[in-house]
Amino acid sequence: MILTGKEIQKEVKKGRIIIDPFNIEDVETNSYDFHIDNTLYTYKKNILDPTEENPLEEIKIPPSGLILSPKKIYIGKTKEKIGSNHFVPIIKGRSSTGRLGIFVNITADLIDLGSIQRPTLTIHVVQPVKIYPNTKIGQVTFWVAK
Repeated sequence: MILTGKEIQKEVKKGRIIIDPFNIEDVETNSYDFHIDNTLYTYKKNILDPTEENPLEEIKIPPSGLILSPKKIYIGKTKEKIGSNHFVPIIKGRSSTGRLGIFVNITADLIDLGSIQRPTLTIHVVQPVKIYPNTKIGQVTFWVAK
């Protein structure tokens, strides 16, 4: 069972859901909108090998914005710390970012019960797209664990 936005608010107040920082304006009908942090990483190599270390290059998103390029994977984190010992969070992109051709989380959308962290995002775009620091980029839903 998915929690509604009102239930998410109540559980945040009770401390059973952690969203930090929490902003009431980011509560949706049955989800919470999260923001991208201002630091991204890209791989330095063009060919990646899962049996080797794949070094990363840090990129800061300037206030003027950063153009994301296709054929690259961008690794980032949410601005918010998200998690719960009582509910299972699942992260995904917002429809507005999807319409721009931004895939916010290619795999690993499930946050383990009890894990409270700034989730890692694996971002890919199908066309050049400009993003800004703290862009509202995705949403998290919370599910009852039985």
